[in-house]
Amino acid sequence: MTILIAAMMLVLFSSTTFANECELSISATDTMQFDKKRLSVPASCKEVTLTLAHSGQLPKSAMGHNWVLSIAGDMQAIANDGMAAGAVNSYVKPDDSRVIAHTDIIGGGESTSITFSIADLVPNNDYRFFCSFPGHWAIMQGSFSIK
Repeated sequence: MTILIAAMMLVLFSSTTFANECELSISATDTMQFDKKRLSVPASCKEVTLTLAHSGQLPKSAMGHNWVLSIAGDMQAIANDGMAAGAVNSYVKPDDSRVIAHTDIIGGGESTSITFSIADLVPNNDYRFFCSFPGHWAIMQGSFSIK
């Protein structure tokens, strides 16, 4: 009986560990920084859940942050189009096919989560995440990889 309980605990622990590998968290500050420059998930993940927290105190109208994922070469154009899309669209052009995933803009003390598919992403591509709040993308960015 002890062996059976140990085996069941191992299976439970393994599936919990696997599920957590597909969940990411990142924080942004009032000084226009993410707390991570690299994020990665295993290729075995079909979907990824990302939670963005804003650890600062400023409101989203003054120092809002979001998290946007794209191919590296599309980042600047997405950010430029996002400025024109405005705050009402979280500074992301609606239905922009270049955007793989994005969160809403949040202010100090807030958090938000998104779940998105990575089934069509290529493990060796150069993916970047960034904040598309006007003027932030050049500083607030990092790499996203599938391993």
